[in-house]
Amino acid sequence: MGGMIPLRDASRELKRYPVVTTSLIVVNVLVFLLELAGGSAIVQQWSAIPADIAAGRHWITILTAMFMHAGWMHIIGNMVFLWAFGPEIEEAMGRFCYLIFYLLSGLAASLAQVAALPSSTVPNLGASGAIAGVMGAFLITYPRDQIRTLVLFGWFARITFIPAALLIGLWFVIQLFSEVGTIASVRSGGVAYMAHVGGFIFGAVTARPFERFLRSAESEA
Repeated sequence: MGGMIPLRDASRELKRYPVVTTSLIVVNVLVFLLELAGGSAIVQQWSAIPADIAAGRHWITILTAMFMHAGWMHIIGNMVFLWAFGPEIEEAMGRFCYLIFYLLSGLAASLAQVAALPSSTVPNLGASGAIAGVMGAFLITYPRDQIRTLVLFGWFARITFIPAALLIGLWFVIQLFSEVGTIASVRSGGVAYMAHVGGFIFGAVTARPFERFLRSAESEA
């Protein structure tokens, strides 16, 4: 059993503190603590259920589910990935555009999952779709950056540097093959791989327009 955990971009220094990325992490943690206090009732009420969304009901849950998580490992993993890739994209887009981009990535991810499994009644929750959008933007914006990465293989653990294009590209390929396997086995639960794919594609396609908007605003200032 192994894996790769991105820690940070080792190729560039931030010019200012990533306020939005930090705030998103704080909000995710606070919502998760509310989940722990409220139990399954909160999860059922505020997570996104594809069948409901497809029927035009409870659309607000697309937003609320973006800040909910199924367990400690779920939220820790997502927040580690957000901290690894978010600050640089926040700086490239500007704080306001980055926040809008993040939320739209989560929306695109949820709609992709609904389109893939419109009759599913399994609750969908987590920030991974929005974070996939951030990763898609990072791949387009900084493909050659070296990502400080913790590599795990059995008892072996080592920190090394991996090009963003390779690390994120491999992650995306895994999501694609996992989604194919999900469809082939006709499963309706588990990891929402199509949300990852949808969020990633949205992020990769819209990264440049969001970044150009910042440059345009700066030139007019």
